[in-house]
Amino acid sequence: MHIELSSEPSGGLTRRQALGAGAGVLTSGFAGCLTGGGAEASTSDGSATGADGPVAVASFFSFYDFAREVARGTPITVKNLIPTGLHGHGWEPDASITREIIDADAFIHVGPDFQPWADRAIQTLEDDDVDTELINVRAGVELESLAASLDRDEEGVGQNRARDPHFWLDPQRAKQSVDNITEGLVALAPDAEATLRDNAETYKSAVLDRIDADYAEIFDRANRNVVQLAAHNAFQYIGTRYGVTMRPLVVNLAASGDVKPSDITEAKAVIEENDIRYIGAGVFETRKPARQLLAETAVEAYYPVTPYAGVREEWVANDWGYEEIAYQINMPTFEVVLGNVAPENAGPDGWNETWRNFE
Repeated sequence: MHIELSSEPSGGLTRRQALGAGAGVLTSGFAGCLTGGGAEASTSDGSATGADGPVAVASFFSFYDFAREVARGTPITVKNLIPTGLHGHGWEPDASITREIIDADAFIHVGPDFQPWADRAIQTLEDDDVDTELINVRAGVELESLAASLDRDEEGVGQNRARDPHFWLDPQRAKQSVDNITEGLVALAPDAEATLRDNAETYKSAVLDRIDADYAEIFDRANRNVVQLAAHNAFQYIGTRYGVTMRPLVVNLAASGDVKPSDITEAKAVIEENDIRYIGAGVFETRKPARQLLAETAVEAYYPVTPYAGVREEWVANDWGYEEIAYQINMPTFEVVLGNVAPENAGPDGWNETWRNFE
Protein backbone atom coordinates (compact mmCIF):
# COMPACT_ATOMS: atom_id res chain seq x y z
CA MET A 1 0.00 0.00 0.00
CA HIS A 2 1.32 3.43 -0.90
CA ILE A 3 0.56 6.29 1.47
CA GLU A 4 1.02 9.91 0.40
CA LEU A 5 2.10 12.09 3.31
CA SER A 6 1.96 15.86 3.38
CA SER A 7 5.25 17.66 4.00
CA GLU A 8 3.44 20.67 5.41
CA PRO A 9 3.67 21.05 9.20
CA SER A 10 -0.09 21.46 9.51
CA GLY A 11 -1.29 18.98 6.91
CA GLY A 12 -2.09 15.28 7.12
CA LEU A 13 -0.35 12.52 9.03
CA THR A 14 3.36 12.18 9.43
CA ARG A 15 4.92 8.94 8.29
CA ARG A 16 5.18 7.72 11.89
CA GLN A 17 1.53 8.47 12.59
CA ALA A 18 0.49 6.56 9.48
CA LEU A 19 2.69 3.58 10.33
CA GLY A 20 1.74 3.59 13.97
CA ALA A 21 -2.03 4.00 13.52
CA GLY A 22 -3.71 1.99 16.24
CA ALA A 23 -0.57 1.70 18.32
CA GLY A 24 -0.43 2.89 21.92
CA VAL A 25 0.59 6.44 22.83
CA LEU A 26 3.80 7.06 24.73
CA THR A 27 3.37 8.23 28.26
CA SER A 28 5.31 10.99 30.02
CA GLY A 29 8.52 10.39 31.92
CA PHE A 30 11.29 8.95 29.82
CA ALA A 31 10.50 8.81 26.11
CA GLY A 32 9.09 5.40 25.34
CA CYS A 33 10.40 2.44 23.41
CA LEU A 34 9.41 0.95 20.10
CA THR A 35 9.09 -2.76 19.51
CA GLY A 36 7.23 -5.22 17.36
CA GLY A 37 4.19 -3.50 15.93
CA GLY A 38 4.41 0.01 17.29
CA ALA A 39 4.86 2.35 20.23
CA GLU A 40 4.94 0.79 23.66
CA ALA A 41 4.24 2.66 26.87
CA SER A 42 7.11 3.34 29.23
CA THR A 43 6.96 3.68 32.98
CA SER A 44 8.20 6.78 34.76
CA ASP A 45 11.63 5.23 35.30
CA GLY A 46 12.08 4.51 31.62
CA SER A 47 11.64 0.74 31.79
CA ALA A 48 9.82 -1.07 29.01
CA THR A 49 7.09 -3.64 29.39
CA GLY A 50 6.37 -6.76 27.42
CA ALA A 51 9.57 -6.97 25.35
CA ASP A 52 11.42 -10.27 24.99
CA GLY A 53 14.06 -9.39 22.39
CA PRO A 54 17.35 -7.48 22.54
CA VAL A 55 17.39 -4.06 24.23
CA ALA A 56 19.31 -1.05 22.88
CA VAL A 57 19.58 2.11 24.99
CA ALA A 58 20.41 5.51 23.49
CA SER A 59 22.27 8.45 25.01
CA PHE A 60 20.64 11.09 22.81
CA PHE A 61 17.07 11.62 21.65
CA SER A 62 17.70 11.96 17.89
CA PHE A 63 19.45 8.62 17.70
CA TYR A 64 16.90 6.92 19.92
CA ASP A 65 14.32 8.09 17.40
CA PHE A 66 16.35 6.89 14.40
CA ALA A 67 16.89 3.54 16.12
CA ARG A 68 13.23 2.98 16.91
CA GLU A 69 12.37 3.68 13.28
CA VAL A 70 14.95 1.17 12.10
CA ALA A 71 13.79 -1.38 14.70
CA ARG A 72 10.10 -1.08 13.81
CA GLY A 73 8.54 -4.52 13.32
CA THR A 74 11.45 -6.41 14.90
CA PRO A 75 11.94 -7.93 18.39
CA ILE A 76 14.37 -5.13 19.33
CA THR A 77 13.39 -2.67 22.07
CA VAL A 78 14.92 0.81 21.88
CA LYS A 79 14.98 3.02 24.98
CA ASN A 80 15.86 6.69 25.44
CA LEU A 81 18.00 7.36 28.51
CA ILE A 82 17.44 11.15 28.61
CA PRO A 83 14.54 12.23 30.86
CA THR A 84 11.73 14.24 29.33
CA GLY A 85 12.35 17.99 29.42
CA LEU A 86 16.15 17.79 29.55
CA HIS A 87 18.74 18.58 26.90
CA GLY A 88 20.88 15.61 25.87
CA HIS A 89 24.18 17.53 26.08
CA GLY A 90 25.17 18.59 29.56
CA TRP A 91 22.93 16.26 31.57
CA GLU A 92 24.59 14.31 34.39
CA PRO A 93 22.70 11.09 35.25
CA ASP A 94 22.87 9.03 38.41
CA ALA A 95 24.32 5.53 38.72
CA SER A 96 21.05 3.89 37.66
CA ILE A 97 21.68 4.97 34.07
CA THR A 98 25.05 3.24 34.00
CA ARG A 99 23.28 0.13 35.28
CA GLU A 100 20.77 0.36 32.43
CA ILE A 101 23.63 0.57 29.96
CA ILE A 102 25.37 -2.42 31.52
CA ASP A 103 22.15 -4.44 31.42
CA ALA A 104 21.39 -3.51 27.80
CA ASP A 105 22.47 -5.48 24.76
CA ALA A 106 23.65 -2.33 22.97
CA PHE A 107 24.49 1.29 23.83
CA ILE A 108 23.84 3.85 21.08
CA HIS A 109 26.05 6.89 21.66
CA VAL A 110 27.25 10.03 19.85
CA GLY A 111 30.97 9.26 19.86
CA PRO A 112 33.69 10.45 22.24
CA ASP A 113 34.03 13.90 23.80
CA PHE A 114 30.42 14.98 23.44
CA GLN A 115 28.62 13.55 26.49
CA PRO A 116 31.15 13.08 29.30
CA TRP A 117 28.80 10.80 31.23
CA ALA A 118 28.47 8.51 28.20
CA ASP A 119 32.25 8.40 27.84
CA ARG A 120 32.54 7.36 31.48
CA ALA A 121 29.89 4.68 31.03
CA ILE A 122 31.75 3.29 28.02
CA GLN A 123 34.97 3.24 30.04
CA THR A 124 33.17 1.28 32.73
CA LEU A 125 31.96 -1.25 30.16
CA GLU A 126 35.48 -1.67 28.82
CA ASP A 127 37.14 -1.83 32.24
CA ASP A 128 34.69 -4.48 33.46
CA ASP A 129 34.70 -6.39 30.16
CA VAL A 130 30.93 -5.99 29.77
CA ASP A 131 29.66 -7.31 26.45
CA THR A 132 27.18 -4.47 25.75
CA GLU A 133 27.63 -3.64 22.08
CA LEU A 134 28.74 -0.06 21.40
CA ILE A 135 27.06 1.69 18.46
CA ASN A 136 28.85 4.94 17.61
CA VAL A 137 26.42 6.95 15.47
CA ARG A 138 29.17 9.38 14.47
CA ALA A 139 31.45 6.79 12.86
CA GLY A 140 32.35 7.81 9.32
CA VAL A 141 30.61 11.20 9.50
CA GLU A 142 32.53 14.19 8.14
CA LEU A 143 32.36 16.93 10.76
CA GLU A 144 32.51 20.67 10.16
CA SER A 145 35.10 22.92 11.77
CA LEU A 146 33.81 24.88 14.71
CA ALA A 147 32.86 28.53 14.39
CA ALA A 148 35.74 30.85 15.20
CA SER A 149 33.76 32.28 18.13
CA LEU A 150 33.74 29.01 20.07
CA ASP A 151 35.15 29.25 23.56
CA ARG A 152 38.29 27.11 23.26
CA ASP A 153 38.44 26.64 27.03
CA GLU A 154 35.08 24.92 27.15
CA GLU A 155 35.16 21.70 29.15
CA GLY A 156 33.86 18.42 27.80
CA VAL A 157 34.87 18.93 24.18
CA GLY A 158 38.24 17.21 24.43
CA GLN A 159 40.26 16.18 21.40
CA ASN A 160 37.34 16.87 19.05
CA ARG A 161 37.11 20.53 20.07
CA ALA A 162 38.18 21.56 16.55
CA ARG A 163 35.06 19.95 15.09
CA ASP A 164 31.34 20.60 15.54
CA PRO A 165 29.58 17.41 16.72
CA HIS A 166 25.99 18.49 15.86
CA PHE A 167 26.05 16.78 12.46
CA TRP A 168 22.54 15.28 12.73
CA LEU A 169 20.97 18.68 12.00
CA ASP A 170 22.03 18.10 8.38
CA PRO A 171 19.56 15.46 7.17
CA GLN A 172 22.07 14.13 4.66
CA ARG A 173 24.78 13.62 7.26
CA ALA A 174 22.15 12.09 9.53
CA LYS A 175 21.82 9.26 7.03
CA GLN A 176 25.24 7.96 8.03
CA SER A 177 24.09 7.68 11.64
CA VAL A 178 21.05 5.70 10.47
CA ASP A 179 23.41 3.35 8.65
CA ASN A 180 25.61 3.00 11.75
CA ILE A 181 22.61 2.23 13.91
CA THR A 182 21.35 -0.29 11.37
CA GLU A 183 24.63 -2.20 11.36
CA GLY A 184 24.62 -2.33 15.15
CA LEU A 185 21.03 -3.55 15.33
CA VAL A 186 21.66 -6.18 12.66
CA ALA A 187 24.40 -7.54 14.89
CA LEU A 188 21.85 -7.74 17.73
CA ALA A 189 19.13 -9.42 15.69
CA PRO A 190 20.56 -11.02 12.55
CA ASP A 191 17.28 -12.82 11.85
CA ALA A 192 15.63 -9.41 11.45
CA GLU A 193 18.29 -8.07 9.06
CA ALA A 194 16.00 -7.70 6.05
CA THR A 195 13.41 -5.71 8.02
CA LEU A 196 16.05 -3.54 9.66
CA ARG A 197 17.68 -2.66 6.35
CA ASP A 198 14.35 -2.03 4.64
CA ASN A 199 13.26 0.25 7.48
CA ALA A 200 16.52 2.18 7.30
CA GLU A 201 16.32 2.75 3.55
CA THR A 202 12.68 3.81 3.80
CA TYR A 203 13.42 6.26 6.61
CA LYS A 204 16.33 7.82 4.76
CA SER A 205 14.40 8.29 1.53
CA ALA A 206 10.89 8.99 2.80
CA VAL A 207 11.79 11.15 5.80
CA LEU A 208 15.34 12.51 5.76
CA ASP A 209 15.36 13.33 2.04
CA ARG A 210 11.97 15.02 2.36
CA ILE A 211 13.08 17.07 5.36
CA ASP A 212 16.18 18.09 3.43
CA ALA A 213 14.15 19.22 0.42
CA ASP A 214 11.67 21.15 2.55
CA TYR A 215 14.40 22.90 4.52
CA ALA A 216 16.10 23.84 1.23
CA GLU A 217 12.86 25.31 -0.09
CA ILE A 218 12.45 27.48 3.02
CA PHE A 219 15.95 28.90 2.81
CA ASP A 220 15.83 29.31 -0.98
CA ARG A 221 12.75 31.54 -0.64
CA ALA A 222 14.34 33.78 1.96
CA ASN A 223 15.58 37.28 1.15
CA ARG A 224 17.69 37.32 4.31
CA ASN A 225 20.59 34.92 4.87
CA VAL A 226 21.20 35.62 8.57
CA VAL A 227 19.37 33.98 11.48
CA GLN A 228 19.88 35.24 15.03
CA LEU A 229 19.36 32.60 17.71
CA ALA A 230 19.14 33.05 21.46
CA ALA A 231 20.52 29.54 21.72
CA HIS A 232 23.81 27.71 22.00
CA ASN A 233 26.21 26.88 19.19
CA ALA A 234 24.36 23.88 17.70
CA PHE A 235 22.96 24.98 14.36
CA GLN A 236 26.01 25.43 12.14
CA TYR A 237 25.15 22.36 10.04
CA ILE A 238 21.87 23.92 8.96
CA GLY A 239 23.77 27.02 7.92
CA THR A 240 26.35 25.01 6.02
CA ARG A 241 23.79 22.83 4.27
CA TYR A 242 21.46 25.62 3.18
CA GLY A 243 23.75 28.61 2.74
CA VAL A 244 22.62 30.72 5.68
CA THR A 245 24.54 32.32 8.55
CA MET A 246 23.37 30.97 11.89
CA ARG A 247 24.31 33.35 14.71
CA PRO A 248 24.16 31.64 18.13
CA LEU A 249 23.98 33.84 21.19
CA VAL A 250 25.76 31.30 23.37
CA VAL A 251 28.97 30.29 21.62
CA ASN A 252 29.62 27.19 23.72
CA LEU A 253 28.73 23.74 22.41
CA ALA A 254 26.68 22.87 25.48
CA ALA A 255 23.38 24.56 26.36
CA SER A 256 24.89 26.06 29.50
CA GLY A 257 23.10 29.41 29.43
CA ASP A 258 26.37 31.27 29.98
CA VAL A 259 25.88 34.53 28.07
CA LYS A 260 28.60 37.15 28.17
CA PRO A 261 27.94 40.90 27.78
CA SER A 262 29.97 40.77 24.57
CA ASP A 263 27.58 38.09 23.21
CA ILE A 264 24.61 40.41 23.75
CA THR A 265 26.47 43.32 22.18
CA GLU A 266 27.30 41.28 19.09
CA ALA A 267 23.72 40.02 18.79
CA LYS A 268 22.39 43.56 18.98
CA ALA A 269 24.65 44.56 16.10
CA VAL A 270 23.49 41.61 13.97
CA ILE A 271 19.85 42.43 14.70
CA GLU A 272 20.25 46.09 13.76
CA GLU A 273 22.35 45.48 10.65
CA ASN A 274 19.93 42.88 9.26
CA ASP A 275 16.66 44.52 10.37
CA ILE A 276 15.71 41.38 12.31
CA ARG A 277 12.29 41.38 13.98
CA TYR A 278 12.07 37.76 15.10
CA ILE A 279 14.67 35.43 16.58
CA GLY A 280 14.86 31.76 17.53
CA ALA A 281 15.25 30.66 21.15
CA GLY A 282 16.34 27.24 22.38
CA VAL A 283 13.45 25.18 23.73
CA PHE A 284 15.59 23.53 26.42
CA GLU A 285 17.62 26.61 27.31
CA THR A 286 16.98 29.64 29.48
CA ARG A 287 14.83 32.31 27.85
CA LYS A 288 16.45 35.12 29.85
CA PRO A 289 18.79 36.31 27.05
CA ALA A 290 15.97 36.14 24.50
CA ARG A 291 13.84 38.35 26.74
CA GLN A 292 16.78 40.73 27.13
CA LEU A 293 17.04 41.10 23.37
CA LEU A 294 13.30 41.80 23.22
CA ALA A 295 13.73 44.55 25.78
CA GLU A 296 16.84 46.14 24.30
CA THR A 297 16.44 45.77 20.52
CA ALA A 298 13.80 46.05 17.79
CA VAL A 299 13.06 42.32 18.08
CA GLU A 300 9.32 41.77 18.55
CA ALA A 301 9.22 38.10 19.54
CA TYR A 302 11.18 34.89 19.83
CA TYR A 303 10.12 31.45 18.59
CA PRO A 304 11.37 27.90 19.29
CA VAL A 305 14.34 26.07 17.82
CA THR A 306 15.85 22.80 18.97
CA PRO A 307 18.74 20.61 17.83
CA TYR A 308 16.52 17.55 18.44
CA ALA A 309 18.31 16.99 21.73
CA GLY A 310 15.32 16.43 23.98
CA VAL A 311 11.54 16.29 24.21
CA ARG A 312 8.76 18.01 26.13
CA GLU A 313 5.98 16.02 27.79
CA GLU A 314 3.43 16.99 25.16
CA TRP A 315 5.83 15.88 22.41
CA VAL A 316 6.15 12.47 24.07
CA ALA A 317 2.37 12.23 24.43
CA ASN A 318 2.03 12.92 20.70
CA ASP A 319 4.88 10.51 19.81
CA TRP A 320 6.95 13.23 18.15
CA GLY A 321 10.37 12.33 16.82
CA TYR A 322 12.97 13.99 14.60
CA GLU A 323 10.48 14.24 11.74
CA GLU A 324 7.65 15.84 13.71
CA ILE A 325 9.95 18.26 15.53
CA ALA A 326 11.39 19.41 12.20
CA TYR A 327 7.95 20.24 10.82
CA GLN A 328 6.22 21.42 13.99
CA ILE A 329 9.04 23.41 15.62
CA ASN A 330 12.11 24.27 13.56
CA MET A 331 10.65 24.81 10.10
CA PRO A 332 7.89 27.22 11.16
CA THR A 333 10.41 29.22 13.20
CA PHE A 334 12.86 29.48 10.31
CA GLU A 335 10.01 30.62 8.06
CA VAL A 336 9.26 33.41 10.54
CA VAL A 337 12.77 34.54 11.45
CA LEU A 338 13.76 34.65 7.78
CA GLY A 339 10.71 36.78 6.98
CA ASN A 340 9.11 34.25 4.64
CA VAL A 341 5.76 34.34 6.45
CA ALA A 342 4.10 36.38 9.18
CA PRO A 343 4.05 34.59 12.55
CA GLU A 344 0.27 34.26 12.51
CA ASN A 345 0.53 32.31 9.25
CA ALA A 346 3.29 29.95 10.32
CA GLY A 347 2.96 26.33 11.38
CA PRO A 348 -0.22 24.45 12.28
CA ASP A 349 -3.28 26.14 13.73
CA GLY A 350 -2.47 27.89 16.98
CA TRP A 351 1.30 27.71 16.48
CA ASN A 352 1.87 31.44 16.92
CA GLU A 353 -0.22 31.60 20.08
CA THR A 354 1.58 28.60 21.56
CA TRP A 355 5.12 29.55 20.75
CA ARG A 356 5.34 33.36 20.61
CA ASN A 357 7.65 34.30 23.51
CA PHE A 358 7.09 30.84 25.01
CA GLU A 359 8.04 29.97 28.57
